[in-house]
Amino acid sequence: MAKILLIDDEPDIVYLVKKVLEKGGHQVEEAYTGAEGIIKAETENPALIVLDILMPDINGWDVAKTLKSQDKTKNTPIIMLSVKNSHDSVQKSFKYSGASAHLGKPSKGIEILSAIDRALKESNQPLPTPQTDH
Repeated sequence: MAKILLIDDEPDIVYLVKKVLEKGGHQVEEAYTGAEGIIKAETENPALIVLDILMPDINGWDVAKTLKSQDKTKNTPIIMLSVKNSHDSVQKSFKYSGASAHLGKPSKGIEILSAIDRALKESNQPLPTPQTDH
């Protein structure tokens, strides 16, 4: 099981994505602002971060850039999950923010879990054992 930090200002999105991640065998920590996300990334030591771009305080690109510039979080993979899906937005996620992946909203659960598995493999993090419904 990997600990994932989910940073998004929309409670409904946090709820839905958290359910997908937990079903995929992950432990989820939540943050609802960019500033809170930066603090939790430093204190919770997540294996991976799922990050929205459009937030009221610090946009996700700047949150990611900040985290990639700090020793404690610079190697933590970041997956951007956003409605901003233009070519320029996707390129900014990779080039400016150092993201491992950029997914559009909405994304299917399998797409999110596949991107997470790829990012964790590339960073040599352990993969979770999926939960089964009984």
